[in-house]
Amino acid sequence: MTDRAPTAAAPNPGRDRPIFMLSFRQRDELAALAAGAGWQVVAARRIDGVERRLIASGAAVAVVDARGAVEDGLAAVRALAGAVGANGCALLVLVSRNDAARLGEFYDAGATQFLASPMREAEFVQALRFAARHAERVGGEGAVVPEMVEALGWRYDPALDSVQVTPALASLLGLSEAPSLRAMLRRVEADDRQALRAALGRLREGVQATAFAHELAGAGRVVEHLQVDARTGRVHALIERLGLVDAGAAVREALAGVRDAAGARRWLQRRLSDGRPAAVVLAVLNRFDLVNTAYGRAAGDMVLRTASARVAETARETLGKRAITARMGGAEFLIASEDADPDALDAAESRIAEVLARPFVIGDEIAPMGARVAAVRAAPGEDVAALLKRVSEALAGETSEGTGPSLDGLAVDLRRAMDAGEIELRFQPQVAVATGAIVGVEALARWRHRGLGEIGAETLFAAAERAGLALALSEHVQRLALAQAARWPAAMSALRLAVNVTSADVARSNFADLFLDWVDGSGFPRSRLTVEITEGGLIADIGDASRLLAELRTAGCRVAIDDFGTGYSSLAYLKALPLDYLKIDRKLTQDIAGSVRDRVVVRGVIDMARSLGLAVVAEGVETAEQLELLAKEGCQFYQGFLCAEPLTVNELAALVGESR
Repeated sequence: MTDRAPTAAAPNPGRDRPIFMLSFRQRDELAALAAGAGWQVVAARRIDGVERRLIASGAAVAVVDARGAVEDGLAAVRALAGAVGANGCALLVLVSRNDAARLGEFYDAGATQFLASPMREAEFVQALRFAARHAERVGGEGAVVPEMVEALGWRYDPALDSVQVTPALASLLGLSEAPSLRAMLRRVEADDRQALRAALGRLREGVQATAFAHELAGAGRVVEHLQVDARTGRVHALIERLGLVDAGAAVREALAGVRDAAGARRWLQRRLSDGRPAAVVLAVLNRFDLVNTAYGRAAGDMVLRTASARVAETARETLGKRAITARMGGAEFLIASEDADPDALDAAESRIAEVLARPFVIGDEIAPMGARVAAVRAAPGEDVAALLKRVSEALAGETSEGTGPSLDGLAVDLRRAMDAGEIELRFQPQVAVATGAIVGVEALARWRHRGLGEIGAETLFAAAERAGLALALSEHVQRLALAQAARWPAAMSALRLAVNVTSADVARSNFADLFLDWVDGSGFPRSRLTVEITEGGLIADIGDASRLLAELRTAGCRVAIDDFGTGYSSLAYLKALPLDYLKIDRKLTQDIAGSVRDRVVVRGVIDMARSLGLAVVAEGVETAEQLELLAKEGCQFYQGFLCAEPLTVNELAALVGESR
C-alpha cells in the first residue's frame, strides 16, 4: 500500500496525513468531497472516543461538522481540543450561518478554523488546505503516532484483480500470501455482512468514501473506512480499532454533574422550607422505550448521555449557573431554579423542547424522538410533593404537536425500510388533453410498510424530515425512478419521466452535477426527463433555485413548477425561473367546476402561463366535467384519477398498450 498516486505536496500541504472527520448527519458526503480532492479520510458519526480516534488516525486536520448539531459539535470540539493542541493539528468547524453568533464558543473550546454553510465544494476543499497549512506550520510533521506504524489496511486494484494488505493486517489475519477480494470480504462475520453490503452498494452508486463497523478477529470492534480513487478505480481500506466501550461508564461520566431524583427533592425542599422562590421545568423524551427495543440498552444509555448534556447546558444558558439538573428516572429530566423570572422560565421551556427535538445519533442511524416539556413556578407555601405533582399534571396536558408517536415510530424505522427495499414507486400517467394519449408519467414514492401497509408520499417524506433523512430519501427515490424507467419496455420508450426535487436538494451545492451523473449512469435519456419542484422548495433561496434549474435545463432536462397556486404563490417565480411547465395544484383544478369566480382564477393562471410560453399540466383531474372546462381554458395536459391512479410499471405498461 505504498504506491499511492503521487500528489503535489507543495500546493496541497498535509495530504500525506489523513483527515479526521466527525459529522453527525453528513459523514459520507463530506468524506467523499475530501476524498475527491485527494485526502485519505477517517470519518465518524459518533462522539464516543473521539479524542482517541483522532490520535489513532494520525490526522493533521480534524473536522467537526456542527451544522444542525451545535451542542454536540461544541462537546466534540472540547473533547478534541487537548489532542489537537498536543499534536499541532488544525481543528476546522463547520457551522450553519444561523449559528455564526456562537463561533466565539467554538474558538474558546479549541477550534482553529471555521467555515459557514451553505458552502460550495471548492470552498470546503480550500478550507481543508488552509487547515492543513496551519497544522504544517504549527506542528511540522506532528507527533509520531504508534498506532499508524502498525496500520491495518488493504487495497484492491480492479485492473489487476489483486489485493495488497499491510504487514500488520497480514500478521493479524495470519496471511502468508495475497488474498483474493472475496476472501477479504468473507472475513466479515455474518452478523455484519448487511452493513458491508450497504457500504459496497454506496460505492457502486458513486460515493467515493464511506465506512461500516464490524468485528475483526484479533482486533475486536473496528470501523472499516473505504475510499475509491476516482482516477485508478482502486479501493483503499483503512481499518480503525474501536476497542470496547463501557456504555454504563460513559453514562455515569456524562451524568456526573446531574443530580438524582432524591438530590433534586432535597434541593427544592431546602428552598421551599426557607420561603424562597423556586421554579421547575420537567422534560420527558418521547418513545425512549422504542430506542431500547430497536437498538438495545447501550444505545438507550447513549441517548440518555446526549439528552442529559443538552438539558444541562440549556439550563445553564437560560436559567444561569445556579440552576440544577436532575434525572428523575427513565428519560425524565427535572431542571430547578431559585431565581428564574417568568421570561427566563419560558425561554428555558422553549429551548429545552428545541434541543430535545433534534435527532439523536445511534451508530449509523438517526433517531428522532422529540419531547414533552412543562414549566411551573412554586406557589407560596407549596411543598415539594405538590410542586412536582403540579408540573407532572402540566406535562400530561402537553399535546407535543408534531411529535406524535406514529410519525416518530416511522422516522426511527425509515432507514431500515430504505435498506430493505420497502420504498417503492408508482407512476401516474400524464395525458395530452387534445388527443387522450399518455405522454408521460410522474414518479411517486410509496412505503410498503411491514405492519401498516402502504404509506403515501406525504407521510413518508414527513417521517424522513423528522429522521433527518430527507436528502437521503429524495436521492433514493430519484435514483430508483431513473433505474426503473431506463428498463421500461419498448411500448413505453417515448414516455417522459417526471421526478420531484425537494428543498433539501436545492440547498445542496453540487446537486446538479450529482443528479446528472445519476441520470447518465442509469441510461435514461436527459431529453425525456422533467424535474418538478414545488413552490415550497423555492422559498429559501430563489437565486440558488434559479441557477440549479438553469443548469438542469441547459443539460437537456425540462423543468416544471409543481403544485402552483398553493401557499406561497408568487409571480416572481414565473419571472425568475427557467421553466417549461406549470403544474396547477389539484385544489385549483377542482375549483374550476365551482363558481364563476373560481373559474376566472384558474383561467387567469392558465393564460398567464401560456403567455410566458409554458405548457400547463392540471393535477388531480377526477371528472369529465373538470377536463372539459380545463380544455376550454387552454390546458394542454392533465393527470389524475380520471385517467388512472398511480400505477406499478406492469400496470402502466398494460394501460399504455390499451390506449394504443
